[in-house]
Amino acid sequence: MLCEQLPHGRKGEKTRTLAVILLCLSVMILAGVAPAHAVRLKDIASFSGMRNNDLVGYGLVVGLSGTGDGTTSEFTIRSLTNMLEKMGVSVTASSLKPKNTAAVMVTAKMPSSTRPGSTIDVTVSSMGDAKSLLGGVLLLTPLRGLDGRVYAIAQGSMTVGGFSAGGQAATAQMNITTVARIPNGAIIEREVPFQFNKQDNLTINLSGTPDFGTAMQVVRRINGAVGGPYAKAMDASTIQMDIPAKFQNNLVPLMASLENLDVSPDSRARVIVDEKTGTVVMGGNVRLTKVAVAHGNLQIVVSETPQVSQPNPFSQGQTTTTPQTNLKVTVQNNRLMLMEGASLQELVDGLNSVGATPRDLISILRSLKTAGSLHADLEVI
Repeated sequence: MLCEQLPHGRKGEKTRTLAVILLCLSVMILAGVAPAHAVRLKDIASFSGMRNNDLVGYGLVVGLSGTGDGTTSEFTIRSLTNMLEKMGVSVTASSLKPKNTAAVMVTAKMPSSTRPGSTIDVTVSSMGDAKSLLGGVLLLTPLRGLDGRVYAIAQGSMTVGGFSAGGQAATAQMNITTVARIPNGAIIEREVPFQFNKQDNLTINLSGTPDFGTAMQVVRRINGAVGGPYAKAMDASTIQMDIPAKFQNNLVPLMASLENLDVSPDSRARVIVDEKTGTVVMGGNVRLTKVAVAHGNLQIVVSETPQVSQPNPFSQGQTTTTPQTNLKVTVQNNRLMLMEGASLQELVDGLNSVGATPRDLISILRSLKTAGSLHADLEVI
């Protein structure tokens, strides 16, 4: 053997290398290997207390280059009049020309973990007949929650991801110019009255299609990570977890370990068909039992090409029109093919072998579902 031919020193080095490899394999087995096609728990679930709160406000954008609201937007003129009167400027509504001003709605999402003084992004959307918000500045706008209380104040220069230009005969536009964003454009003034660390238990909501197998897999992964039966599944998409004593009033380390757990989500086999675009999407669990499929098209084209018949000179005949019909028949006579797909790849290969286009796949899949050979939920959108 090769080992017998090696010097004693090299034999010892090889033995030590083999021992290290075996030790590494043992550690990997004891630590557990991540499931195949695994994703992090944070990517498929949400945790109680970690949510966004929607804020909305009404404001004015000024500084536009003649692309603001016209005189028909009465609410813009009224808002501009009220704002100037609060600043001590007396004006009449008839004297205002708001072509450089636009009335807008300001929206933002406020995470529950934000505190007074932090900033969030805001989106500004035109309400009137403004043509563009490019170059505008949002004036001080209070943002309110569902309870009517002010949680943030927004103000600043806006960024528009497009442009609009034109004349009397032609115009050019890229993207939407009546919606803009202000990065870090709102300052939080009031926090949400919620203490994350004071929770006695956590609720984990699985996103997507509810599945009992996925829920139990998450329960096993959580209990294995925290070392005890702290989590239990309430239904196919909700998991309730008691907080271990060592993490009481200190949930951040627990959340950091839970959200990075590897899980292989499972779901029912499903085929999604979009008839408007001819798109067919099939999940990896789609199965097809033995079935015979024949696919072919019959195309008949009928065209009329009338011919004009002219009489011979001095024959005293009349010019007449002679009908002529061209008939063309095209038949795609594809053979009857036997398909038995135990996997998605075999199903796709079988359908491609009969020359099915995406539009034809829709009819074939419907027929397979009616025949009871397609074992998946067929959903048409």
